[in-house]
This record gives sequence, structure tokens and C-alpha cells, in this order.
Amino acid sequence: MAARNRLPPWHESIRLPNGRDVLIRPIRPEDAGPLKASFALLEPDEIRNRFLHSVQELSDDDVQRLTHPDPRTEFALVVAEPYPAGEALVGAVGRVFLLPGTRDAEFSILVSKYIRAMGLGRHLILRLVRWARGQKVERLYGDVFDQNTPMLTLCESLGFTRQQDHDTPGLFRIMLDLREQHPDDDTEDTPA
Repeated sequence: MAARNRLPPWHESIRLPNGRDVLIRPIRPEDAGPLKASFALLEPDEIRNRFLHSVQELSDDDVQRLTHPDPRTEFALVVAEPYPAGEALVGAVGRVFLLPGTRDAEFSILVSKYIRAMGLGRHLILRLVRWARGQKVERLYGDVFDQNTPMLTLCESLGFTRQQDHDTPGLFRIMLDLREQHPDDDTEDTPA
């Protein structure tokens, strides 16, 4: 049996095209320190693309909220070094949360420049889609700035549609109808 099969659920060890090994796994409380440290390495555009506005630093409340997702309504994965939680630098985060009283969920992804363009955005989206389907979500959406062409292109390749946000110039809402057949994580096992 391959070592990959012995990992806990939602854990996946992969080798990136640059030869670096990373672990994709659910976020843990112990990731608070590394998450805060990783945030300090992000460029302003990376932060703006994820949070849709400028953020100087993650507050302790933000870090607490991010590292303690409510398993009934949200799910978050990190791409980290293959070290124990609390010791591993976090290079990417994917998060999805259910919107109360609906069959909709919102997702967001942030991939650091250090591991960008290695297929991790696709990999994370596919895992978030899988979780959302398991929660009987009908529509998965996210908000993306028009200059974030890689994210828009990636989402469209996975079947997301985009709609201009009329209240915020330069912002698109991308939506995936999970009631329709779309690519899922069974078709993509490794980063592209």
C-alpha cells in the first residue's frame, strides 16, 4: 500500500514540478504562528486579491477564526512544508464556508508567489468543490478582481461562470453550479 493511502482524510503529500514536497491538509490551531509569519511574506497584490482590500497584518482574532473553522459550516486546507503543524511554513490556503439559510457556499484561495504557477490553485479548488458537494452545496462562488487573470482563467477552465459585480468596478463573481456535471478531484490527482 502506498504511503499516500495511509495519510489521514484530506491529507495529501505531493511533489511540485520544482521538486519541492508539500503537504496539503486541513488547517489546524497550531498553524496560527506559521500562518501569521507567512502572511508577512505576502505582497500587497496577493493580499488584495484574497481579501479584496488592503490588509496590513492578520489580527489575533483573524488568525483564531482562520485556524479554528467550524466543521459544520466551513472547511480550510493549507499547503505547507511536510513538517508538523506549528513548525511548517504555510504557502497556500483554500477555504470554503456555507452561507446560512442557503445551499450556497463561498470559497477563497491564496497561493503565495513562492509556489504559484505549480497547479496548487487548481488542486485546492478541486478539493473545496469535493467538500462542498459532500455538504450538498448547489452553488459555489467567489469574488475575483478582473486583473487576477490566472484565477479567472483557472475557474473558467473548471466550469465556473463569471458575472460583473455592478457595485464594485473591476470585480467579478465567479460561480459553479454543483448540480451540473463539472470536473472534480477524481480527474486531477496531481498539480498541473
